[in-house]
Amino acid sequence: MTAPSEATSLTTVRTSPRIALLFSVACGLAVANVYYAQPLLELIGHDYGLSRGTVGIISTVTQVGYGAGLLLIVPLGDLVDRRRLIVAQMLLSVLALVAVALAPTGVALLAALAAVGALAVVTQVLVAYAASLADPADRGRTVGTVTSGVIVGILLARTVSGTLADIAGWRSVYAVSAGATVVMAALLYARLPRPSAAREHIPYPRLIRSVFTLFAEVRVLRIRAVLVLLIFAAFTTLTTPLVLPLSAPPYSLSTTQIGLFGLAGALGALGASRAGRLSDRGRAQRTTGLGLAVMLASWIPSALLSHSLWGLVIGVLAIDFGLQSVHVANQSLVYRVRPEAQSRLTAGYMVFYSIGSAVGAITSTLVYARAGWTGVCLLGAAISLTALLFWAVSGRESEVVRP
Repeated sequence: MTAPSEATSLTTVRTSPRIALLFSVACGLAVANVYYAQPLLELIGHDYGLSRGTVGIISTVTQVGYGAGLLLIVPLGDLVDRRRLIVAQMLLSVLALVAVALAPTGVALLAALAAVGALAVVTQVLVAYAASLADPADRGRTVGTVTSGVIVGILLARTVSGTLADIAGWRSVYAVSAGATVVMAALLYARLPRPSAAREHIPYPRLIRSVFTLFAEVRVLRIRAVLVLLIFAAFTTLTTPLVLPLSAPPYSLSTTQIGLFGLAGALGALGASRAGRLSDRGRAQRTTGLGLAVMLASWIPSALLSHSLWGLVIGVLAIDFGLQSVHVANQSLVYRVRPEAQSRLTAGYMVFYSIGSAVGAITSTLVYARAGWTGVCLLGAAISLTALLFWAVSGRESEVVRP
């Protein structure tokens, strides 16, 4: 049951543009840490002697860390004071980011990146927090607003990291992020609601086990988890190896120029807000189908990279728009069940996001090494088609809010 203090805080969060912006910016800053490396793969691989076929492990290890954090940290939001949990995660993230910036060896770098990924799940603690505070009739729009910040953070991470790397080297990206995270932790500590009601005490082992119990009990969670795995596998299939053909002839773009592709995708954040509103009106299933169709179609212009950069711009914009539409529709449906377990629902759902992202990252770089950009586009189209077919066969029952 929602504590009175949390209900009071809801009005503040929902009606204050400053607080809403703080939630969104905090989410974007935290999740960007997972994606900064994407346009830097060539530079980092060169520094540590990694081949093009194995450089994808840099993105993969961060996603693996993120998956571990989802399972082991995010469920704590149902157990402890979320404000303290959020601030503690961000302060620990500062230490992990500094470790990446100073990593002397490849092994140290990968260990630090795994820690960065694990602590970046503060994003999902924030999203679950916002969902728990939202009015049920307005939850889709609330999740859409916060998720817009998440997606913009993912996309602009490429722009920011590419620009900073050109100016001061790739290590500066993580040093700057560490400084920004310190500032954000202080702001969140000062502005996040302070719930006064005690939470139900659940032993930690039982709390983690209950994440798996929810999968057994809630069908909509199982269906939407499969969809998020597939859409993010498709997304990272496009974005992870993107730097490789763009940095090579005939384009030979700098990391700053490659990072600018994130600006095109950021326009797709409009899909998150619109999807949230449609989901509140009971149209989550239709929104999902449209988003999946757009993702599948995005591979056609993306495959034309050898002829024109504009095709890739269109493809990035389309896949981001489709992904955000599906992701927000998924979350709006999942958050409607078991309000007392929203952090655990988030953890279970987002673990599949992390698995999909990791699989897409490592598989796409391996495929690129063997079959080039055409092979990557065929792989991405196959994943997107699988997602669309799965949605079609799962039927409208996935929109019914019940176990």
